[in-house]
Amino acid sequence: MFSLFSCYFSSSTMHRGIDFLLQPIFTREVSASLHLVLLLVLVLSWVWKKVHVDHREKSERNGVHNSGFLYYKLSLVCSLVICVFNFLLCLVSYFYLYKHDGSEELVALSDLALKTFVWGAICVYLHSTNSKAQDPSLPCLLRIWCGVYAFFSCSCLVIDFVVYGNHVLLPVMYLVSDIGSSITGLFMCYVGCCVNNMAKLAPLEEPLLNGDSRVSNNSDPSKTRGNENLTLYSNAGFFSILTFSWISPLITLGNGKTLDHEDLPLLATDDSAYGIYPTFRSRLESECGSVRRVTTLKLAKVLFLSTWQGILLSGIFAFLYACASYVGPFLIDICVQYLNGEHKFKNEGYVLAMAFVAAKLVEGLSERHYMFRYQQVGVRMQSKLVAMIYTKGLILSCQSKEGHSTGEIINLMTVDAERIGEFCWYMHQPWMCVLQVALALFILYRSVGVASLAALAATVIVMLVNLPVASLQEKFQGKVMEFKDKRMKATSETLNNMRILKLQAWEMKFLSKIIELRKTEEIWLKKVLVGTTIIRFLIHNAPTFVAVVTFGTCVLIGIPLESGKVLSALATFRILQMPIYVLPDTISMIAQTKVSLERIASFLCLDELQSDVVEKLPWGSSDKAIELVDGNFSWDLSSPNTTLKDINLTVFHGMRVAVCGTVGSGKSSLLSCIIGEVPKITGTLKICGTKAYVSQLPWIQSGNIEDNILFGKEMEREKYEKVLEACSLTRDLEVLPFGDQTIIGEKGINLSGGQKQRVQIARALYQDADIYLFDDPFSAVDAHTGSHLFKEGLLGLLKSKTVIYITHQVEFLPDADLILVMRDGRITQSGKYNDILQTGTDFMELVGAHKAALSSIKSLERRPTFKISSTTKEDTNSLSDFELEHNVENIYDQNDKLDDMVEVKGQLVQEEEREKGRVGFKVYWKYIITAYGGALVPFILLSQTLTVGFQVASNYWMTVATPVSATAEPDVGSFTLMVVYVALAIGSSIFTFARAFLSVVAGYKTATMLFNKMHLGIFRAPISFFDATPSGRILNRASTDQSTLDMYISNILWAITFNLVQLLGNITVISQAVWQVFIILIPVMAACIWYQRYYSASARELARLVGTCQAPVIQHFSETISGSTTIRCFEQESRFNDMNMKLIDRYSQPKLYSAAAMEWLNFRMDILSTLTFAFCLVFLISFPNSMTAPGEYFKRHKFTCHILFLVTLSTKLHSFFTSNFFFQGIAGLAVTYGLNLNALQANIVWFLCNLENKIISVERILQYTSLPSEAPLVITDNKPDNSWPSFGEVHIRDLQVRYAPHLPIVLRGLTCTFTAGAKTGIVGRTGSGKTTLVQILFRLIEPVAGQILIDSINISLIGIHDLRSRLSIIPQDPTMFEGTVRTNLDPLEEYTDEKIWEALDMCQLGDEVRKKEGKLDSKVTENGENWSMGQRQLVCLGRVLLKKSKILVLDEATASVDTATDNIIQQTVKQHFSECTVITIAHRITSIIDSDMVLFLNQGLIEEYDSPKKLLKNKSSSLAQLVAEYTRRSNSGFGN
Repeated sequence: MFSLFSCYFSSSTMHRGIDFLLQPIFTREVSASLHLVLLLVLVLSWVWKKVHVDHREKSERNGVHNSGFLYYKLSLVCSLVICVFNFLLCLVSYFYLYKHDGSEELVALSDLALKTFVWGAICVYLHSTNSKAQDPSLPCLLRIWCGVYAFFSCSCLVIDFVVYGNHVLLPVMYLVSDIGSSITGLFMCYVGCCVNNMAKLAPLEEPLLNGDSRVSNNSDPSKTRGNENLTLYSNAGFFSILTFSWISPLITLGNGKTLDHEDLPLLATDDSAYGIYPTFRSRLESECGSVRRVTTLKLAKVLFLSTWQGILLSGIFAFLYACASYVGPFLIDICVQYLNGEHKFKNEGYVLAMAFVAAKLVEGLSERHYMFRYQQVGVRMQSKLVAMIYTKGLILSCQSKEGHSTGEIINLMTVDAERIGEFCWYMHQPWMCVLQVALALFILYRSVGVASLAALAATVIVMLVNLPVASLQEKFQGKVMEFKDKRMKATSETLNNMRILKLQAWEMKFLSKIIELRKTEEIWLKKVLVGTTIIRFLIHNAPTFVAVVTFGTCVLIGIPLESGKVLSALATFRILQMPIYVLPDTISMIAQTKVSLERIASFLCLDELQSDVVEKLPWGSSDKAIELVDGNFSWDLSSPNTTLKDINLTVFHGMRVAVCGTVGSGKSSLLSCIIGEVPKITGTLKICGTKAYVSQLPWIQSGNIEDNILFGKEMEREKYEKVLEACSLTRDLEVLPFGDQTIIGEKGINLSGGQKQRVQIARALYQDADIYLFDDPFSAVDAHTGSHLFKEGLLGLLKSKTVIYITHQVEFLPDADLILVMRDGRITQSGKYNDILQTGTDFMELVGAHKAALSSIKSLERRPTFKISSTTKEDTNSLSDFELEHNVENIYDQNDKLDDMVEVKGQLVQEEEREKGRVGFKVYWKYIITAYGGALVPFILLSQTLTVGFQVASNYWMTVATPVSATAEPDVGSFTLMVVYVALAIGSSIFTFARAFLSVVAGYKTATMLFNKMHLGIFRAPISFFDATPSGRILNRASTDQSTLDMYISNILWAITFNLVQLLGNITVISQAVWQVFIILIPVMAACIWYQRYYSASARELARLVGTCQAPVIQHFSETISGSTTIRCFEQESRFNDMNMKLIDRYSQPKLYSAAAMEWLNFRMDILSTLTFAFCLVFLISFPNSMTAPGEYFKRHKFTCHILFLVTLSTKLHSFFTSNFFFQGIAGLAVTYGLNLNALQANIVWFLCNLENKIISVERILQYTSLPSEAPLVITDNKPDNSWPSFGEVHIRDLQVRYAPHLPIVLRGLTCTFTAGAKTGIVGRTGSGKTTLVQILFRLIEPVAGQILIDSINISLIGIHDLRSRLSIIPQDPTMFEGTVRTNLDPLEEYTDEKIWEALDMCQLGDEVRKKEGKLDSKVTENGENWSMGQRQLVCLGRVLLKKSKILVLDEATASVDTATDNIIQQTVKQHFSECTVITIAHRITSIIDSDMVLFLNQGLIEEYDSPKKLLKNKSSSLAQLVAEYTRRSNSGFGN
């Protein structure tokens, strides 16, 4: 177009007949005529619609599609802008016409008036169309008009340029009008195309934009696998994919509302874990034969082959990007020569401009798709690896689990798999570096000849200098990961056992351990950051260093330097910075990725459960349910001690088999061996039928109660109700706020121990299996409930089933068809109850201990009775759970404080809190001022400004101090040229190091302080926070978010400011040559800001969804690992794998769409910056004379020129500065900086968006720095004496408790006194509030009303550590920590070895520990898995024996031990705590019947409180009935 008009206009033989075409008056006449025609057509269209009412309106859509509405809005706004713009120009023309009357002015005024009127009419038309909610596509008439208008406006602008180029002056108003019309016309064309495209995609996108959760929640695996019609990406057209318009509906939706996960479209099959994992696994198995034989190389090979298409496509885009990025530097020298007047052919300037612009468009487009494709491939790789790690974790052997904690495996999923996904960006860098260096050498050789070899040498030197630093970085990074693994392992264990830590007042000790681990991690983190500073210094100074070496070589060997060649070299050096930077980083990333692949491969090679342990027989093929012959099994095959020895067992279908024995005799191992969990040494084990398993330690999933019971089965209401009744859950569910839909917290935290056990039993009963295995299910429930479970469950629903149950309660043995007595891993006796009673001593010991316990009941009449201080007894309904639903106002009429209390029903576990809307400025401000109060900020900004200033000055100097052509004489000597350049380069280097160092210091200090504040906030949070918060959420912040804080946020934040300073520098340089750039720069910047704001609303929420969707993956895996035995026994592996892949996809969705949205924005930024660059080029080429007027330049840029004079310190340059060559050099420099304009603009936007995404990690960490805290640890003004409590009297007054504001009252006005030195037993049905009373005594929860006095001191008025450290407790769930026997008994290191041995002997563990090789330093694995449940309980007893407090609480302390051991423990407590107040909660009547007082709780109220003797005399008392039930059951069993 340019060449056509230029040719016509400049030709001396131009035909006069067509001369009028280039006259401005003609273009105004044509414009007015076109607008008049459109106005007539609009009027006729309106009249036609009024006369002929189309009945088709009835079938039109009910609402405007969101994407259509967006583009309607843009069209309407754009039309209004054009209307107002022309109206203003019309006013200006009117006043101009008033002074200059003429036909041309009149035509121009008429044209502007018609434009104003017509575009106003278009606004009205669009508004009326939108208000009627018609089809979102623009009418064909308007789309045609947009195209005509854009073409005609651009043609007018070209004519203006041609006229200007031929030195014909036109009114400025014409140029302004045509520029505005061209921009708005092109935008209207774009809108018209997009609207039409969105209309075509409307049926596809309707489910997404209507918020149809059925489409987007991925709840149906089949839908996720195959229904691609529900995705946007896989159904988008070529243009939509090219411009990323397929993501526009989601961005539009996010701009109008806060995005939720249900708003996200489904993933395409190729991006979904459902679609890619099976293929990946089959490829891996075919490559390796078995997953266990995988190697690092084979794993990498299969990962590559399974995603080769995406990798190849991203490689093609990377190649195009690399080639296109060097077109600009190649053309700069030609451009400078053209500006110097060396025209090689006609219209060369416009051809150059088009080449520049085309290269920038190809560069931007290929870069955007390269960036998106690599992230897409990364998401796919990460999904495959996470799914593979999860599947492996589900089948790990117990020995493998001992060597790899849950925290370590979680790190494989969150860190290593993610790092491999991120490596996809580096995958192409090795060959891209070679290509980029080769292209750079080609351009440099063309510019500076053989000096390019010096440039190559300098580049290689910089790379080689980087290599050792990168190598050290790899080593340091590995150390950081190693200690991070240790820290996360300790954090995970601490969070899982936070309740016991708070009860023992150990939490601050464990916090200090985590802080110490973090400090060790920080040692290596500091080294990593120092290495980062060095690398950043080297990288940012690499172009300057290479330039100094190259230009110095030119000077030394006599190669003349010309400004065009210098500028070409400088542009090349700037691009060469990327391979210099990336190559060492790539080498480091390859090493890190290799480490991650090795870690994952070694994990995949771990031992799995032996598949040949159990031989499964088809149902009905044998009359034997279980047949075990000569079985020898061992948990540790390398150990000489066999766990189970010479086991022979035959169980026929329908038999009930009881297993009993002392603690550690191998009972649980026997069940585990039947399930197939214990590695087999010798023997044969055959199982006929399906199995159901109830573990000793209840395993409850997060979710509602119904899902826990159904466990993947379909709902059968009748069977479901029977199971609830058999498990005594019906009444519990009636009083829960949401019934069986009540959400259970992590590990069933908001259920009592008995309730968790009964839910677990109900899960087993509902499965309707053939063989049932119960591992001591009755120890956690009271006598009534135990009797009911046994009678209705084992003897009722399971009467025809094969049942094997472990029990420590002798009363459940008589009803067994077969009793197995175990000792030291052997079955020492077997037979019916009466048969084996006389045949051996082991069983006799158990029965004898039981009879001794029963005899204690008869001795009650001879016991003294303690005086009752206060007794409360109220008649209530038969409710049992701690979450009471009934209104409490009637109960508390006497309490004025609760008269207006409103019960709020609510789930304990809420959805993870997610901030909404824009990240507040307060978050950024807190981050900035955390380190040294923000004192480093001004120094960082100053160093950045000076860095850019020196860089610009050095480039200016090399441009203006070198001649434009070889024929021109240089005005500056070579020595002066290089000395000044080197001086400026050194200044730039100094401030480069300063900004890198200061930013790293500020980032490190901030990350460290926020880490400490967050962990202190977490550890000081009340126990209710841990009850309601899954540990995965906390671990996600301590791991992923903290890593983001450590490594990324500081870099991104200061990269934004540095790029902004660079952008301002670029604009300043460009404006030196083309000040008119501001005409287009201002609207372009406005458009950039608008796009960024429009995009950021969706980007923020997508980033937040990424954060909240990763925690469920971790949480689900953690739960799966802890319940893997149950999952495998129920054969639910495939269902759990499906659940995991669903969670992976829920995490991948926001992550992938976040990447797409960012490229959507970057693509539009590239187009806008390219438009600015194109404008500058066209202006430079069209009006070269306006750029070469020295006098005018000095008038406009006096300051710049004075600076140059000061820098040179020479007057010999005066003649050069006033020559035209100077200004041609400046023009060339402007083009050079213009080449980098879109990269800087894209960088700023990318960093801004990335910061807004990453700053959410700061936001999430800040949430946990301001958590509600427990009461102070120590209150100095109210600190009790060291001897407190000296007596141990506990006085409770009108105590009222609830677990959370939205949950019901639990304890409802208790008043009683536990006399000093007395032994008080607390009994009651499961969930009656027994454990809650203990928690309030230790202030794990605070009372709503009332108070507790210990020795006349209100415990609410003293520090919680002063309280908890003076009390002792053996909790309901026995807890051991990874470490040694010594650290488990004495974590605070307060006692000598002698005292520890004494405590071990007293709790019956001394001999067991002495047998171990390490004695007190014997290893304890995670959660004490290498110790039995009973042994763990005895360790807890050992802790209190060491502590010897005046008040001791036993919360089901002997639930997991046999009766004989229970009796020994009771005697130990009597002997060593005879002068202490002992509060015992127990379901075993024998554990509390010899207490001085018995407190019977029911529904959170005191039903009975008196001495056992008095209560037993009253046969109608609850305790008497409980004892009668226990005695009857013990004497006669249950019968059939």
